[in-house]
Amino acid sequence: MINSFFHYFANIQFIFLTFLGAVLGLFVGSIPGLSVTMATALLVSVTYTWQTANAMATVMGLYVVGVFSGALSAILINIPGAPSSVVTTFDGYPLAKKGESYKALKYATFYSFIGSVFGLAVLWIMARPVSRLALNFQPMDYFLLTLFGLTTVGSLTSDNFSKGMISAMLGLFVSMIGLDSVMGTPRLTFGIMELSSGVPTVPALVGLFGFSEVLVSLASGDLGAQVSEIKKSAVRFTDLIKHLAHSLWYAVIGTFVGALPGAGGPVASFLAYSSAKKIVKNPEVPLGQGAVEGIVASETSNNACIGGALIPMLTLAVPGDAVTAIILSVFYVHGLQPGPMFITIQSDMFAAILAGGFLGCIFLLILGLVAAPKLSKILLIPKSILLPIVTVLCVIGAFACNNTMFDILLMFIFGLLGFFMRRHGYPVAPMTLGIVLGGMMDSNFRRAVSLAASEENKIAALFGRPITIILLTLTVATLIMNIPAVKRLFNHSKK
Repeated sequence: MINSFFHYFANIQFIFLTFLGAVLGLFVGSIPGLSVTMATALLVSVTYTWQTANAMATVMGLYVVGVFSGALSAILINIPGAPSSVVTTFDGYPLAKKGESYKALKYATFYSFIGSVFGLAVLWIMARPVSRLALNFQPMDYFLLTLFGLTTVGSLTSDNFSKGMISAMLGLFVSMIGLDSVMGTPRLTFGIMELSSGVPTVPALVGLFGFSEVLVSLASGDLGAQVSEIKKSAVRFTDLIKHLAHSLWYAVIGTFVGALPGAGGPVASFLAYSSAKKIVKNPEVPLGQGAVEGIVASETSNNACIGGALIPMLTLAVPGDAVTAIILSVFYVHGLQPGPMFITIQSDMFAAILAGGFLGCIFLLILGLVAAPKLSKILLIPKSILLPIVTVLCVIGAFACNNTMFDILLMFIFGLLGFFMRRHGYPVAPMTLGIVLGGMMDSNFRRAVSLAASEENKIAALFGRPITIILLTLTVATLIMNIPAVKRLFNHSKK
């Protein structure tokens, strides 16, 4: 297999197609509304007549760079290109507003590269053990993992924990709209046919982050202001690698969460950010106010999910996220059969996937470093010109989701909601996570209850497993530690 791996690095056609996929990923991922999932789906129809290795080269280039490029719009215009880039806005956009977008993009590029390489290395070395560990997760474990993510983000994104949790609960309410996952009957649709399939994530995301930012700027009345001049001085390599040790821990989180089917980048980035809050001592500025440590945590973890998500897909034929679900269809179109014996029997194709992934990492580094100084100039445009452009991008991004005018209306509604939430101190990030993860929480909780219904001891069936106990303990501890009285007592004991 090693010979095949290095053979692809010497194959000019393979390298070119990986680069082509990478450029497409950079374009698609950085424009809100044009998702990597959608682009991968389009590639299936284009590449089904190609040689399998060439198809995988293009797909892997798009996948690796596409996940990273969501950070570009998150940093520059506060619109995450994908749900996994939401956390990047916490510190990336404040840095950009200070005129340090070049620095933010440099850190995002480098640590996206680190995360991607780490995840693919784990895929190469530990595919089978990690997939076996991921198999031990039961429906209740998935429910508690997502619940822990919501309680954590509530404490991270707001000075007032209750406001963070109210935002998360509002997101869960929105996620319940649509057809009931068990009964198949309409739920909270209020008779609106367009809501029968649920609230699309992209219009909600673009509205909450993008259009609400436009409204906040309009309300401030400071339309002629410009961001301070972009600092073009090179970021020192010694400063860049200062966070390398912590980034490896974030990469572990991202790889493992990626290996859990359905969890993916949003969960990984929030958990990594929560971890950064605990392990980073004395950052230059607090996390959430323009700390590069926040960008490191988010970008390392969500890119490490790439290798993690491929593990269950290749070894168990169970996709780890939406993109790997489409890659699975590429496999079937080309007559490949993923499963426990895939790495052994189809070692050449496994080598092609790894080679495409590592080449994608190289192109991520090159494109990110080349694109960063040019893209950062966007912030020198006066707001009176930039805001209409951002509004048009919001409309296009919302419409591109399903090509319906109703999605544009939803984007405006969520934009207004995000505006009023931000004006009254309610963070929008927990609501976004609630919208993204609500369906997963709902289906897994109900599945867990259904499985426990036939057991004699239902409580033990639901909460009696070691993984479940650990996750339940973490969730309860997070809630208790954020009770004001307990928080004051804990802070007093540390003095």
